[in-house]
Parts: sequence; C-alpha cells; structure tokens
Amino acid sequence: MRKTTTWIMALLMLCAMTATVFAANPEKIQKERTEIEELSVKALQNLYAKVPSAESVIENCYAYATLSNTGMKLGIFGDAHGRGLAVNNETGECLYMRMKEMGIGLGLGVKEYDLIFVIGTEEAWNSFISGDIKFASAAEAAASDGVTGDSIEGASIAAKGIWVYQMTKKGLSLDVSIKGTKIYPDKKLNTYEE
Repeated sequence: MRKTTTWIMALLMLCAMTATVFAANPEKIQKERTEIEELSVKALQNLYAKVPSAESVIENCYAYATLSNTGMKLGIFGDAHGRGLAVNNETGECLYMRMKEMGIGLGLGVKEYDLIFVIGTEEAWNSFISGDIKFASAAEAAASDGVTGDSIEGASIAAKGIWVYQMTKKGLSLDVSIKGTKIYPDKKLNTYEE
C-alpha cells in the first residue's frame, strides 16, 4: 500500500512538473504576437510604397492577410514557412496564421518575401482561416476582382475570391507561385488569453 501511494505521488509530481514545463509562456507568446503585428505593418507599408493603389484595395476589401515568409531551395526540393496576421475588415476579427509550403523544382538559394492576400468575400474568408483553401498557380499581373470588374493592379489570382501580392526585397514580384501551400491558424497564439 505504501509503495503504491509513493508511486502515485511521484506520478502526480511528474505530471505537475511536465504541465509547468509545457505551459504557455505569456511573455514569449506576447513577444511573438507583437513581432507578427510589426511584420504585418511593414509588409503593408512596403506594398503601398510599390503599388499605391493597393492601400485603397486593402482598406475596402472584405478581409486581408499578411504572411512574412522565408523560402529555401536546395537542388530539386524547396520549402518555405511563414507567419502572419489575417484581418477581417467587416467584423474586426484578427487571427494569427502560419504557412508551410513544399515544392519540387530546380534551384538554389534562400528568399525572404511577404504575401499579402486580398480576401473578397465571407466565403473566401472562411476558407482562408479554416486552412481548407487549395491554392492554384497564378501569374497574372492585374487580376479582376470578379465583383465590380475592377482590376487589382499588381495582384495575382490565388483562389476564388482571393488575390495575392508578393513582395520581395526587390519589390513587387509578378511571378507568384503558391502551389503546395498550406495556410492555417496558429492555435497557440490564437487561443492563449492573458
């Protein structure tokens, strides 16, 4: 009986210590949120400097998202990962997002870039934030918004109701490829409450 009690106490202490180690660190979470918010502001500022008409597009669209990414290509394999913020202009909802991209193609190098998504409808927003969206390759320099017939200068069609600007250190990229990309909400950053 005494041995069993000792084992149970040891197990409970181990569980308590493990929970403490894996508990969310509030300072770290707030720091990461702040970094993502700053990256989002910087991505939008860079976009507006290169494509001034984008500011009006972002202000008047249903929602938008910014993702700051690092991509690497070694031989035939490529990988990219990023983090960002999705903002619903209609509801005021903000979600922290993650991105993962896998690709195959010849190349070598590392590229840092921002993707700024223009989300035109509630349906497109719901698909985007749920992580269910499937991105197709796109390379149109000016895409029609599909609603008013206006074009979104410098943006490429990413999916139904979604357009994307890609900003590199050199400026706006007219060759946007987001095939094999998974964008999904960051559970840790979105669920933690202070």
